[in-house]
Amino acid sequence: MIVLIILVVLLAAAVAALVYRGLALRGGGTPAILRVLPQHDCSGWRHGLIRYGDDTLVFYKLSSLRPGPDMRISRQGIEVSSRRAPTAAESDIMTEDIVILDIVDGDGSYEIALDSGAKTAFLSWVESRPSGRSQRRRPY
Repeated sequence: MIVLIILVVLLAAAVAALVYRGLALRGGGTPAILRVLPQHDCSGWRHGLIRYGDDTLVFYKLSSLRPGPDMRISRQGIEVSSRRAPTAAESDIMTEDIVILDIVDGDGSYEIALDSGAKTAFLSWVESRPSGRSQRRRPY
């Protein structure tokens, strides 16, 4: 009987986590497919949503139960090093209008797959970041 109660409590916790994650993702974001580099062939891609903040980009995996974002990338450190079209092996999870950007920040390297509208929004967000000099405040 105790084992059954424990299983019911664990199942209720998992359902509550799923509901919470679903409600958090309903708040909006930009659909994206992201992977941390280095990877072999076309493995490691994760579907999710990205949200832009003032200082960070946050990524929420669709298949995660984590209450917060699964990954954070600092806006100041992002450099887009290259862009490419999906390979033939990646075409089963991506459409033809997807562009894959290779991005590097201080903590690591990533590939992010976005459609043309999302790519434009991402590049605008990166390019409009304030310079490091404008972040310093003068004492009054």
